Amino acid sequence: MNKPDITNNSDQERRYLKFEPSNVEYRGEGDDKKPYVVGHAAVFDSLSENLGGFRETIERNAFDDVLEDDVRALFNHDPNLILARTKSGTLKLSLDEKGLRYEFDVPDTTTGRDLLVSLERRDVSQSSFGFTVEQDSWDKDEDGVHIRSISKVKRLFDVSPVVYPAYPSADVAKRSLAAAIQTRKAEQDPPVLKLDMFKKRINLLKLKA
Repeated sequence: MNKPDITNNSDQERRYLKFEPSNVEYRGEGDDKKPYVVGHAAVFDSLSENLGGFRETIERNAFDDVLEDDVRALFNHDPNLILARTKSGTLKLSLDEKGLRYEFDVPDTTTGRDLLVSLERRDVSQSSFGFTVEQDSWDKDEDGVHIRSISKVKRLFDVSPVVYPAYPSADVAKRSLAAAIQTRKAEQDPPVLKLDMFKKRINLLKLKA
C-alpha cells in the first residue's frame, strides 16, 4: 500500500499530545515539599488527529522494549531546556492501562520555574514524545485516510511538555500549583529576613539620632 512520507533524515518522529490540565503534585511535608509532574506521553488504542495525510494509533506493547532507554524530559523538545533524565533518576517511565506514563521532579532552574508558571496559566497544555519506529502497519479508513498502527517503538528519545496537540486523550492534571508558587516566593523573601532588615534599619535610625 502506498503511504505518506512521514520521516526526516534522522527517521526520528515527534507526536504532540493534548493533556488537560497539567498535573503538579508534591513530595515531602511542610517547607520541604517539592513539585513533580505526572502525565501520559502516549495513549494506547487512541486515534490521533490528522498528522499530515494520515492518522495513527499506538498498540499496547509498543513501548515494552524502550523503558530502559536513556530518556530525557525536555521543554518543547529543546535539548538546551532539560527538565529531567531517566539515567539520573529524576525521570521515571512506566506503562499502565492508559499508556506511557511519565513522572519527573521539577528542577529549581529557570526552565523548571518557567514551566511551573506556564502550567499554572495553562499557556502550556500539551505533551509530546520523540521516537523511532521498529514495526508498524498501514490501512485506510472508509474515507480513504491512511491509518498507521505502531506495534513496536525502536528508540524513545524524550517526553516533552509542548504547545501543540495530536492525541486528544493524552492527559496530565494540575492540582495545587498555587501553593508551590507561594512557597517559592516565601523562600526567596522569608519573613525572618524581613524582620532582621527592619531591626537593622531601626538601629541605624537610633545611631543617627
